[in-house]
Amino acid sequence: MNIVRRTLEIDADTDARLREMADERGQDVAAVLAEAVALLDSVVDIAGPDIAEDRRRLDDFRKSRAAVPLDEVKDWVASWGSPKELPRPVARRIG
Repeated sequence: MNIVRRTLEIDADTDARLREMADERGQDVAAVLAEAVALLDSVVDIAGPDIAEDRRRLDDFRKSRAAVPLDEVKDWVASWGSPKELPRPVARRIG
């Protein structure tokens, strides 16, 4: 493998979470980041965002006002793999 050294600036909470994830997996932080990038690449098409789908979803939200607050999504994702994993949050009328 060809190794490239890169310096990144991240906040302390992200750094702590990266180290925690690496420790949990018995990997180094670089391996965790490589897996995260591979996962992102498999899920998000950066080259071609689907603007029409984004507009449809925004229109749906404007009509229903149903959504999940971001803090609830963050808490849910942070709980993944923990003994106290949270159930998937449910959209509800907000605003």
